[in-house]
Amino acid sequence: MAALTVAGVVYLLAIREFFATPRLDRRVVVIGLVLAAVWHVEFLREPSGVDDDIHRYVWDGRLQRFGYNPYLVVPSDPAVKQLHTPETRSLNNPDLPSPYPPGAQLFFRLVTAVQESAFALKIAFVVCDLAIVCVLLDLLRSTRQGIHLILVFAWNPLLAIEVAGSGHIDILGVLLLLVSAAALVRRWRATAAVGLGLAIAVKFVPIVLLPLYWKRIRIRDAALAAAGVGLLYVPFLNHGRIPIGSLGTYVNSFRFNGPVFAALNRVAPAQLLAGLAVVVGLVTATWLRSTAPELSSAMFAWPMAASFLFAPAVFPWYLLWLMPFLTSASTLLMIAWTVSIIPVYVMWHLRTLGRPWGALPGWVMLLEYGCVGGAGVILALRRLMRPAAPPAQSG
Repeated sequence: MAALTVAGVVYLLAIREFFATPRLDRRVVVIGLVLAAVWHVEFLREPSGVDDDIHRYVWDGRLQRFGYNPYLVVPSDPAVKQLHTPETRSLNNPDLPSPYPPGAQLFFRLVTAVQESAFALKIAFVVCDLAIVCVLLDLLRSTRQGIHLILVFAWNPLLAIEVAGSGHIDILGVLLLLVSAAALVRRWRATAAVGLGLAIAVKFVPIVLLPLYWKRIRIRDAALAAAGVGLLYVPFLNHGRIPIGSLGTYVNSFRFNGPVFAALNRVAPAQLLAGLAVVVGLVTATWLRSTAPELSSAMFAWPMAASFLFAPAVFPWYLLWLMPFLTSASTLLMIAWTVSIIPVYVMWHLRTLGRPWGALPGWVMLLEYGCVGGAGVILALRRLMRPAAPPAQSG
């Protein structure tokens, strides 16, 4: 925790310099990216936690290759006991089938067909990370931003922890979403639509961004994307029905680091509040679409951040979805959140001491969300105290 705290503070200091500097020498950027790669290598060398999500990924890929449907098979079922390996015996939530959408499932199958191990999946996720760097560099150039802003993404402490360290499928969805955003900037409408559809097929997070694509893509592009997502579901159909696995259980039972959801859940049912989280994201995207006709990277981050704020669970790796789009000073609050969320890792330590999962100490959430709120107040005060521009003289 001490090392992560130091890394987070140093990262924020670096962010201040990045946004204050129009350009940095190309050699500095290259050295910065090399350092980021070294950090990834160090985390790759560390084994994942025994019950990290990545072991579920291995299990899901293994099931598919043996002809089973991961949305129907429960890992703790004695009937499939012989299918387990030393890596999959410790997967988390063994009494539930898989919740991951079909895009993620097919990725698990593809990687485990090459090598069935958590390490192979971590390598694949790091490759996705490197691809994001390439696409983001191209996007920064095409939008005439300094390429040194790639370090805002590459140096974020969460990146090495959650991609090379724990290994989370979210990074694949982030890559596909970034490809979609870059295509939208270049007006490659079909590519943008298909990229968004595939990102949603990995995790449903970017579904709240649909309003941003309104009138920016054609109806036939949207139909192509919808058809592509539908085809991904075909191998998993159960008597003609689209399976959702344990997604419903996630909404009804999983609670972690979601104070807004917890407060509202006292007066409203979980299903309604889960819908509210999606609506908040959609409304935010709709508002941005109507008030800011010019597309910007920040427009992709704000709707997802708003949705996370109302979600029943906010794990650190969820914020990976925001990180490629945090390349301007208008996203400072979200950048602060990617650092202030670091204290929630104490939960993994408390669990080893026998504390129930999800019962975060109050001081952790107070620190996390208090830092974001405090940063918001400071930014608002600075904007209010900024001297007004002198009126233009008529000539």
